Amino acid sequence: MLGLRLKNIIFIILGSAIFAFGLVHFNMRNELAEGGFTGITLILYFLFHIDPSYSNLALNIPLFILGWKLLGKKSFGYTVIGTVGLSVFLWIFQRYQMNINLEGDLFLAALFAGVFVGIGLGTIFRFGGTTGGVDILARLAHKYIGWSMGRTMFMFDAVVILSSLLTYLQYREAMYTLVAVFVGARVIDFMQEGAYAARGAMIISDHHEEIAKMVHDKMDRGVTVLKGHGSFTKQDREVLYCVVGKNEIVRLKNIINAIDPHAFVSVTVVHDVLGEGFTLDADKNPLDL
Repeated sequence: MLGLRLKNIIFIILGSAIFAFGLVHFNMRNELAEGGFTGITLILYFLFHIDPSYSNLALNIPLFILGWKLLGKKSFGYTVIGTVGLSVFLWIFQRYQMNINLEGDLFLAALFAGVFVGIGLGTIFRFGGTTGGVDILARLAHKYIGWSMGRTMFMFDAVVILSSLLTYLQYREAMYTLVAVFVGARVIDFMQEGAYAARGAMIISDHHEEIAKMVHDKMDRGVTVLKGHGSFTKQDREVLYCVVGKNEIVRLKNIINAIDPHAFVSVTVVHDVLGEGFTLDADKNPLDL
């Protein structure tokens, strides 16, 4: 009814399970803090022994009421699934825990916490969901106050971590919490950008037509011809732009070098690619990646 996709629902639930597993087995066991509403649930847990699976829902329900129109039906549906899924798995993993012996190594605990939180949240975000909380507040602040979402989320996380330090968190655990938060943020970025990073090549050559033909024939990749103008030479030039897989960039360079060793080539990292040859097939149908 909300236009939700089964694949997205499955991966959001999986991401919630991974996120909850990391919180229970690494953050809670080692008294490490976390940002956002999750950090508030940990403060309530360590100070008052309130189960995070319950406090997570209690904190988010009022925000659902405030934000359901702002989020839109589909985003709201995915957000509810992510939030409820997180609470359910927090409840399960607290009662059925695995024995993970890190021998009191807080650095390892921080790394594991960051990786599990990053993979869990990254998966949820990648498939259109959230775990509620700060994401909804950030959208409300952006709409009614004009603050950027990044600014709101950063300020809220900073306040929560500072509150953790002033209540239950020791300075030693606080430093390892920063390690976990940093690792988690990098993993989330990696999940958002995707494990597949392509390469974009800008090629300037007097033999641009031959290079474009060889790239198409030998690599089955499209090439776009851009109109350029040399600032120094004052001459109009054709500039080729081509996106290839990172495992294909050496092959592309070899083709260019064989045709024109003096060609000017600029290669950049492309974190996300949409379109034919990457997310669509030759008939413009989505690839099942």
